[in-house]
Amino acid sequence: MQGDSMKRMMCLVMVGCVLVAMRPAQGGPPKKGQADIYDTTADGEKQIADALIKAKRGNKRVLLQFGANWCVWCHRLHDLFENDSEVAKALLYHYELVLMDVDTVDGKEHNAGVNKRFGNPTQLGLPVLVVLDADGKQLVTQETGALEEGDHHDPAKVLAFLQKWKPKPRSADDVLASALEQAKKESKNAFVHFSAPWCSWCRRLDEYLNCSEIAEVLNQAFVPVKIDVDRMKGGKALEAKIRGSQSGGIPFFVILKPDGTKVADSKGTKGNVGFPVEPYEIAHFMKVVEQTAPKLTAEQRAVLEKGLQPQKK
Repeated sequence: MQGDSMKRMMCLVMVGCVLVAMRPAQGGPPKKGQADIYDTTADGEKQIADALIKAKRGNKRVLLQFGANWCVWCHRLHDLFENDSEVAKALLYHYELVLMDVDTVDGKEHNAGVNKRFGNPTQLGLPVLVVLDADGKQLVTQETGALEEGDHHDPAKVLAFLQKWKPKPRSADDVLASALEQAKKESKNAFVHFSAPWCSWCRRLDEYLNCSEIAEVLNQAFVPVKIDVDRMKGGKALEAKIRGSQSGGIPFFVILKPDGTKVADSKGTKGNVGFPVEPYEIAHFMKVVEQTAPKLTAEQRAVLEKGLQPQKK
């Protein structure tokens, strides 16, 4: 390490001025008024569990960034994650980022159990990165001194690290074929929605479909399947094939019989409803559900509709 990085060898914890042994220095305190990035009250095990659910669903990795709010290098890496367009895109497309607080207060390290579980990576200094696959298997531990250049992290080095450990893309055709096979076995239709990581409405639809109350109802009638048109091999081609000449952006959803026959989609009287929020969009969504999932009760359909309604404060 050179320059600022040499200071990582002597670390004075800013909270309570507690000297932490075996933890290289982090270059001094953050800038005055800099907002905290780590939740000092969060349960690290729950953070990981929640991230793994999303990673499994989206074919992503989980990236743990161990650090603390007093750590200037943690802030610098976080700033790079947010402000470098290529790095931010790699994170959005391929990772679920977890900011793991390991601050030491009154001699007790927050999330010490998580740190131990992954081989005490914090002994390499802060921040330190750990990559998990969607099953929670630890793939690599990366001390971040090697990613530095002078007084900052080198975007090219960070991007190369993220690209190296990203998951292999899935085939859209294979994902759909598997879903249709499951639909046939379970005598259901497939609820297929096309999306992309950059699409905020796609994320809204994904969150809705995976809300526990909504999923409990929908999964009784449908086999849900998400086709990522940007990340899956053949995703755009499959969307064009199923969608035909329709336009209107994403998210776009379609209901398929187990043999692949389309029985309904998100094209309403005014075009693609995407994630339904307007009354006419919600009405179209509920019409599709009623037509393609006749076994759902009125009470169950009410649960689906309520989940789309604006929540009163």
